[in-house]
Amino acid sequence: MVFKFKIFQIAALIGLCGTWAVAQQNNQNPSSDAVMNALSHGVDHLNTSDNGPELQRRDPRYRIENGDVLDLTFQFTPEFNQTVTVQPDGFITLKEVGDLHIQDETVPEVRQNIRAAYAKILANPVVSIDLKDFQKPYFLAFGQVGHPGKYDLRGDVTVSEALAMAGGLTSESKHSQVLLFRRVNDSWSSVTKIDLKHMLKTRNLQEDVSLHPGDMVYVPQNTISKVKAYIPNPSMGMYAIP
Repeated sequence: MVFKFKIFQIAALIGLCGTWAVAQQNNQNPSSDAVMNALSHGVDHLNTSDNGPELQRRDPRYRIENGDVLDLTFQFTPEFNQTVTVQPDGFITLKEVGDLHIQDETVPEVRQNIRAAYAKILANPVVSIDLKDFQKPYFLAFGQVGHPGKYDLRGDVTVSEALAMAGGLTSESKHSQVLLFRRVNDSWSSVTKIDLKHMLKTRNLQEDVSLHPGDMVYVPQNTISKVKAYIPNPSMGMYAIP
């Protein structure tokens, strides 16, 4: 079930994690038609581009990030064996052939591009790539949880398990409207509402979806806890909400 947020509310929530980016082209808000069209496809459209969202693959390959370290092994020309680190601008520097941009590429794509680069000086180069160090999978948990923050994503972790890892829910949580943010691409994010309260009450775990790397789980504050701060205490002749 897709949960519609106002654009500025989404931006505020995403800003909490310091990782997610909401793109708005030309500093304009999207039209209501664009938002409704995006919601009908299970995502919130957060820019004014006419391009639709790209479908996310079921089993996406890892894409190279800056800071990743790769071992390159040349089968027939070992003198070109080397270890390279992806620089902040996404480039690596290769022996004899110079700089090559590989950020956001998969390992097979990097292998093909390195072979093409070395084909200028080698005949039919054969190279294997070992991803020695890379961005570890993670998820984010924010809002009304015991320990908000960033956590390693190891194996199959569901939303309820992620919340348990983050210290569980606080007494002020609205666990009937847990929000799962998932980045589809640089311009689109899906926002899914999960009724954790109903799921646990009925013991139906079908909604307890598995997380993808980079997902953010956000637990909002319940209405009662929001208004408590504005209710006079009993000493003023009023009864506080229990």
